[in-house]
Amino acid sequence: MSEPQTIIQTLHKDPTPTPPAAESSGRFWSARRVPAAVVAALLLAGAGLLLYDIAAVRAHRPAMHWRRALARQLAERPLDDTWVLTGAAVAVALGLWLIALAATPGLRGLLPMRRPHPDVRAALRRDAAALLLRDRAMDISGVRSVRVRMRRRKADVRVVSHFRDLDDVRADLDTVLTDAVRGLGLGRPPVLSVHVTRPARKG
Repeated sequence: MSEPQTIIQTLHKDPTPTPPAAESSGRFWSARRVPAAVVAALLLAGAGLLLYDIAAVRAHRPAMHWRRALARQLAERPLDDTWVLTGAAVAVALGLWLIALAATPGLRGLLPMRRPHPDVRAALRRDAAALLLRDRAMDISGVRSVRVRMRRRKADVRVVSHFRDLDDVRADLDTVLTDAVRGLGLGRPPVLSVHVTRPARKG
C-alpha cells in the first residue's frame, strides 16, 4: 500500500501537468495486405490489357477477340438473362466484401487495453487472456478442469468440479476471476460468465 501512496505524492509535487489518460486504446486496424495486393494486381492487369487493346485500335488494328465477344454478348443478352444476373450478383458480393474489409477494423484476436498515456497503445491477445483466466481458475480448490472461451465482450468460463459444493466453487470463481479480469487492464472488460458442473458419470 505504501508504493501507490508514494507515487501519488510524487505526482502531486510535479509542477508539470500530466496529460489525461485515454479510456481505451480502441480497436486495432488490420493492414489487410493480401486482399489489397490481390485487388491491386487484378486492377493493374485489367487496366493494362484494356489500355493495350485501345492503343491497338487507335493504331488501326482490330480489337482483341475477347473485347469484341464481350461487347456482342452485352448487346444481345437481355437483362434478365441467367448469366447477366449471375455476373451482377458476383460483382455485388465482391463489392460488399471489399466495403466490409474497408469499414471494419479486423484483428479480432487482439483485445484493446487501457491507455496509460495518450501516445501509448497496447493490446492483449485473446488466447493469452483466456490462458490467464484458466490458470487462475485452476488454482481454486475443487476445480478439476477449466475451459475458457474469450470474446470481445464476454468471457465464458466452464468449470468441472469433482469435490466441494458447487455454490462454494462458483463463489470462489466469481471472486478470483473478477479480480483477474480487472487485472488484465482491458479498455472494455468482458462480461464474466461462469458455469460449474460435475464430471459426467461413466456408463
